[in-house]
Amino acid sequence: MFSWVSKDARRKTTFIRHLIEQDFPGMRIGPEPTTDSFIAVMHGPTEGVVPGNALVVDPRRPFRKLNAFGNAFLNRFMCAQLPNPVLDSISIIDTPGILSGEKQRISRGYDFAAVLEWFAERVDRIILLFDAHKLDISDEFSEVIKALKNHEDKIRVVLNKADQIETQQLMRVYGALMWSLGKIINTPEVVRVYIGSFWSHPLLIPDNRKLFEAEEQDLFKDIQSLPRNAALRKLNDLIKRARLAKVHAYIISSLKKEMPNVFGKESKKKELVNNLGEIYQKIEREHQISPGDFPSLRKMQELLQTQDFSKFQALKPKLLDTVDDMLANDIARLMVMVRQEESLMPSQVVKGGAFDGTMNGPFGHGYGEGAGEGIDDVEWVVGKDKPTYDEIFYTLSPVNGKITGANAKKEMVKSKLPNTVLGKIWKLADVDKDGLLDDEEFALANHLIKVKLEGHELPADLPPHLVPPSKRRHE
Repeated sequence: MFSWVSKDARRKTTFIRHLIEQDFPGMRIGPEPTTDSFIAVMHGPTEGVVPGNALVVDPRRPFRKLNAFGNAFLNRFMCAQLPNPVLDSISIIDTPGILSGEKQRISRGYDFAAVLEWFAERVDRIILLFDAHKLDISDEFSEVIKALKNHEDKIRVVLNKADQIETQQLMRVYGALMWSLGKIINTPEVVRVYIGSFWSHPLLIPDNRKLFEAEEQDLFKDIQSLPRNAALRKLNDLIKRARLAKVHAYIISSLKKEMPNVFGKESKKKELVNNLGEIYQKIEREHQISPGDFPSLRKMQELLQTQDFSKFQALKPKLLDTVDDMLANDIARLMVMVRQEESLMPSQVVKGGAFDGTMNGPFGHGYGEGAGEGIDDVEWVVGKDKPTYDEIFYTLSPVNGKITGANAKKEMVKSKLPNTVLGKIWKLADVDKDGLLDDEEFALANHLIKVKLEGHELPADLPPHLVPPSKRRHE
């Protein structure tokens, strides 16, 4: 399952429609932001909508705990189910558009940031969507991103509609976006931003078409990997929760220990809540706990205001030892078991919709480029430059029509490519594996050098269309 968050609901819904290549029940696309609900887009045998109040009482759905957010939220929550191949592997949470300007003052009637945080804890991927020609991070959007704290590893950013501005302007917008996100997402790592135009309309300014295609493929690969790594991510979440539970136990027991037995309970409680930051630091020093494992100080203070500290439990070392043993031993064994099960299962990838459009055929990313050049040609693609390569070949003292590796190296190192790359090119070009190169193999080596120098990747194995004509008879 993964979630989309966007300032503009219209663009986000269009993006999801592009992904599944189908309208879904409850979607609305108009000239103004229209989505005002959380919509769980999920697979189902027939098209239909399930209202929020019915969803939270359905034991087959993972939404029962959303009941705590009340009717104001549940009236703005629904499940759109439809038979779609993309939704066989993933479910999508379409969120309301983020408010900006005067609209931010209007209350939604429920804790929007808290709902997003609930979903963030449970989804595998969070997509933040921005428009290149309407870049604006409102106060509400800033609060939303801050609510995703501790889930930065799940966040990906999409700069959409990038075809609507010129290259120079796009560079400025990208820089401004990275600067703005850097101030809000407080991590040393740079968040991954995908640039493109994710809808089925013609590109308005096609100058960066190759960049958009490459970025789209990277994003699709990231999404397609989600089902395959789902079990491992659940295990990762279990470890996070176990560490958090340990910290909570230390916090609660520390508060319990500081409380008086009879008089002055309320004043002591206020003092402890106000000084919670100091208690955090004390626990951190005594138990060697990372600061990142502690819950939000402000949120914890708010929650403690309504609690009766006298009912808190004292620390139970045996339970903590059990958790430590689980983290040290059981998790390691589970990790091995998960990897073994994944290796035995058929490969799980997201299929259908936009994911099928560029997987195979001439419109696949990079088709007919780099090492794929000449894939559909009748003639050997290396042949057009072979006369030039032959002139060099005959200056390298061939014996019986072949040159040694030492002589070939003298010429190949002139490309200034690293030895690791040239070594791979040698293995690909030495088709008959005799440790020598004939004129066709030498021409092939030079062709692969050219491919690499033009910025393309080398193939793991030599494609059939690059095999020299004289060697094809032996296949």
